[in-house]
Amino acid sequence: MTFLTTSDQQQLYFKDWGQGPLVVFIHGWPLSADSWDDIAAAVAAAGYRTIAYDRRGFGRSSQPWQGYDYNRLADDLAEVLAYAGAEDATLVGFSMGGGEVARYLSRHQAKHVIKAVLIASILPFRLLTQDNPSGTPAEHFAKTAQAIRLDRPHFLQRFFKDFFGMSLLSQPVSNELMEWMRSIALQASSRSTLSCLDAFSGTDFRQDLAAFTMPTLIIHGTEDQTVPIESSAYLTATAIPQAIMLEYQGAPHGLFATHRERVVQDLLHFLAHVPTPPQHSSH
Repeated sequence: MTFLTTSDQQQLYFKDWGQGPLVVFIHGWPLSADSWDDIAAAVAAAGYRTIAYDRRGFGRSSQPWQGYDYNRLADDLAEVLAYAGAEDATLVGFSMGGGEVARYLSRHQAKHVIKAVLIASILPFRLLTQDNPSGTPAEHFAKTAQAIRLDRPHFLQRFFKDFFGMSLLSQPVSNELMEWMRSIALQASSRSTLSCLDAFSGTDFRQDLAAFTMPTLIIHGTEDQTVPIESSAYLTATAIPQAIMLEYQGAPHGLFATHRERVVQDLLHFLAHVPTPPQHSSH
């Protein structure tokens, strides 16, 4: 197993596949790099080097008591990029992982990044406030935290049904895949699960959006019950001048599984055919 040691002495597990231009995948909550396996393998097979890592507290990475704020998580991403010797990387963030992309770009001056991809991302701000009327009320997140504390395995079973758009009439993924995702989620510590819930529900990324100065692909499902498109992707696309917005009609939150082939196709097209402006050295 491959690990790197962060500046605060935590171990981050990562998978490093293929050769070519670098694409780094940042997973959603409460998953791990395993959720990217099929997509990362397809991108690697198409001639790219793909890195997917377990966020601290999740998967096989260290499970410290603290360090789950987005500044620290963005610094972890910076250390992954440095370890990889990144020059012209593309960052792909799913759901909570969109936050790391945004905070890395603003906090680390978008160093070594030429493209960004946001899939079902939590950007720009999840919380309902006076100046964010389309956000989700704080009580909703408090109820989620309470359900996790009470019975995390039971909470996750319900959570993934909405996540993948499962209902009596619609079965976009198998029960076995849902069980796999639940087992991945249970690898995380309860502390990191709750701390990251606080981080992604309460962090305001609206100021970070100015750092998206590179071509940015935004993919979001119109039936996303977990992160509604109206309060996320529509606002983010409006704020990023070089955004390409792809709406997946009828798609739920868990696009990486329900619409995997389409995500791979759109991702490869963006990587190969959307030009990047000339790079200026960053200081």
